[in-house]
Amino acid sequence: MTEIYSVDVEITAPVYDTEVTSRVADAVTNVFPNADLEEEFGEIRGEAHSLDHFSELLHRQEILDTARGEFFANREGDTFSFALKKQAAFEDRVNFSVGEPDELGEIAVRVRVREPDVESYVDHIAPPTEDGRPVDA
Repeated sequence: MTEIYSVDVEITAPVYDTEVTSRVADAVTNVFPNADLEEEFGEIRGEAHSLDHFSELLHRQEILDTARGEFFANREGDTFSFALKKQAAFEDRVNFSVGEPDELGEIAVRVRVREPDVESYVDHIAPPTEDGRPVDA
């Protein structure tokens, strides 16, 4: 039986005076192509209900363990959050922003899991690995 996942993904990215708004929007849609974006003064905001493409990028780049670490380190109740570097996202890559804030700002992502639960959803988008390969749960 296929699991049904119900998530709300909130995405925000600052747009600085030195940046072109459409390029920041492109960075967001490269990683989250199904996000509905709105441009506000100095910011791009988006909403999505799936992280399937994001999950494909994590698998392709073989950074599932890194992703799991970020998700669980930034978990609060039924939500988890993470930040991505805009420049990497513009180049269709996932690069988590940790430590010092990136000078171009970050794409902030907050995921609220309604069904089934955070652990199951994280296992779905970034499954546990063994010897660098995803392990079927």
